[in-house]
Amino acid sequence: MSIFGNLAMDIGIDLGTCNTLVHVKGKGIVLSEPSVVAVERSTKNVVAVGKEAKRMLWKTPEDIAAIRPLQDGVIADLEHTEKMIRYFIRSVTQRRWLVKPRMVIGIPTSITEVERRAVRESAEQAGAREVYLIEESMAAAIGADIPFLEPAGHMVCDIGGGTTEVSVISLGGMVVSSAIRIGGDEFDDAIIKHVRTVHNLIIGNETAEKVKITIGNAAPDKKIEKMEIMGRDAITGLPRRLEVDSVEIRESLTEITNSVVEEIKRNLAKTPPELAADIIERGITMTGGGSLLKGLPSLIHQETGVPVAVAENPLLCVAIGAGRFLESMRDRDRKYFNYRN
Repeated sequence: MSIFGNLAMDIGIDLGTCNTLVHVKGKGIVLSEPSVVAVERSTKNVVAVGKEAKRMLWKTPEDIAAIRPLQDGVIADLEHTEKMIRYFIRSVTQRRWLVKPRMVIGIPTSITEVERRAVRESAEQAGAREVYLIEESMAAAIGADIPFLEPAGHMVCDIGGGTTEVSVISLGGMVVSSAIRIGGDEFDDAIIKHVRTVHNLIIGNETAEKVKITIGNAAPDKKIEKMEIMGRDAITGLPRRLEVDSVEIRESLTEITNSVVEEIKRNLAKTPPELAADIIERGITMTGGGSLLKGLPSLIHQETGVPVAVAENPLLCVAIGAGRFLESMRDRDRKYFNYRN
């Protein structure tokens, strides 16, 4: 290895629709920020990035725009994605690197070649020396410590903010894999739609996310939980309070959770019999923020008959996996060999 390899900083990135996480070798996860950029409309100058920018969503004056440059797991705004990545990379470096860093970025399986090029270009413009792209479910498997190099089947279901990816992995490669553009954002949208339709109350994404986290659920529970929310009356336009319960929230999420279950079933149906037998024994590993929806693992187990477990650090798995991939490349360890770049 050249001296430049020792001087460079290697970075693993989970470039998510809702949040971006950065992993640095030897330090672990060093950054976890919302994927939001606030800019001045007139000058296009960046005003805020991450947590500060997220607080401005839907609350900005006319001269400032708060932007989420990633939609459904892919880059929708290349310019602002590049600015966001550059800001995050500068935030995690204690000093300027002598050699540009190498980056591994987790991407959904379903993205097109055009979208792949957009991710690569964005990282290069942000200062990357080399860019490696790894499928999110493979990165999640690495980050979740799944022994995927074994000649045995392992199923991973990664539910992010914009996509749900389901993959069967064996011998270091993906045997079956698919992704649907459904994730945590769609959970929030379903709650917003339900509250508007049933109660004539308009609420924002921030309120919907709090409802999802506090009383959201995917399977019936003995205890009915309640929560008070505030919004704007759709008829009078005046502020109003409303109490919602976990039963109606579960019903509002049924269509979305069923879509996730059906995608898992489709992948199980396409899995070779020998690997399917392994999955029945070893179970399905869930990662991503969506896996934390109460009752979702139980619903999947009930509908498929396969054991389901949530990874130890579901929100961090993709970023950790990307970081470990880089470490193996640096050490010329070919453990993680079967990937598309």
